[in-house]
Amino acid sequence: MPGNSEYQYNQFLPKTPSIGGTTGAGVDHVHCSFGFPNSELFLIKELAEAAKNATLSHGHLALHYPGGPGTWNIRQWIANRGRSRKIKSNPSDILITAGAGQAIDATARVLINPGDEVWVEAPSFFSALRAFEIAGAAVRAFPMDENGLQVDLVQEALEFATFNGGNLPKFIYVMPNFHNPGGVNLSVERRKQLSSLAIKYNFYILEDDAYADIHFNQGVLPAIYSFAPERVIYIGTFSKIIGPGIRLGWTIANSEILQYMRLFLLGSQTNPFMQEIIAGLLENIEFDKYLNDVNQRYVGQLDVMIHELGRYFGDEIKYNKPSGGFFLLVKFKEKVDVSALVALAEKKGVSVVNGKEFYLNGSDVNEIRLCFTYSSENQIRKGIERLAEAYKEMKHATANVEV
Repeated sequence: MPGNSEYQYNQFLPKTPSIGGTTGAGVDHVHCSFGFPNSELFLIKELAEAAKNATLSHGHLALHYPGGPGTWNIRQWIANRGRSRKIKSNPSDILITAGAGQAIDATARVLINPGDEVWVEAPSFFSALRAFEIAGAAVRAFPMDENGLQVDLVQEALEFATFNGGNLPKFIYVMPNFHNPGGVNLSVERRKQLSSLAIKYNFYILEDDAYADIHFNQGVLPAIYSFAPERVIYIGTFSKIIGPGIRLGWTIANSEILQYMRLFLLGSQTNPFMQEIIAGLLENIEFDKYLNDVNQRYVGQLDVMIHELGRYFGDEIKYNKPSGGFFLLVKFKEKVDVSALVALAEKKGVSVVNGKEFYLNGSDVNEIRLCFTYSSENQIRKGIERLAEAYKEMKHATANVEV
């Protein structure tokens, strides 16, 4: 499983609350590591007004366990929004969770018995891998390419397991849009193929669609859920589009799955007062205009990152340019001690994530993940320059040792 069992989320948290803050050593630190949205894009005034309205208009209900009208309205908004991805659902098909992470964890607890198989992409989201490990799953990974998960290899494994009496997966976990960390999309043909396999072999697909709204230059692809709603558990979140601190996500699934998930959530509403606030916010903003502004900002930051990588690294690296999401997965063409590079870069004031954290058993994969959304364009320029300095120093030191 990822790195080590004590892998800490706050390893990549900003060391100061402000963009461009300084570390304890007085270094202006650049964060190209964890997947944070840009703080300057938060709807501070609009959220303050929504909170005021939620308190004065519906506080007598919203502050109780069941919540006020917002707990229905927010699910209606999610259902309406899902139609752009060909998701047909009603508010009663939707469970609000404390972010996508709780939805992943609850799914694992509902479906996995110790020893059950869960199949994932390689690479995959490290927190999801950790959740499956905690639930007792035997995790198996399948490679990806520029079109996402190689579903043909999944099909071969399913056929082999069936013919030889092997274990089939309880579910397959996929991130079809702007994959974390790979940045690629699962093609429509592969979405259909994977859906057909789920129906044929009677397993679930856990569709983590956290980055679906962060897209730059393409139309919205149909969700895997749209092809096999009875076999797909769909997860979304407000963390990437409103702010992770509100801790609201959602699950769309069949009634049996949602019933069991509610048991693990102790049957109560998830933060009903915050649901009231966000429901009010969504009713009073031009959401698509807001999202377009967000995406325009992020595509500009991505372009700067790619330009600076080309300037400092040239053809020594390769990557798939993402058309959305938060991340760029960079692979070094020559063998690099990535752990040493990450540590040296941190000393120089830029944080990145070692690619091995996204693979089973901490595989040495010669990759780093960069986040282009949190830091400003100027900070990204500083960060890539410092990363290049660390890379050159390490190459020089390695060359001297070999001599």
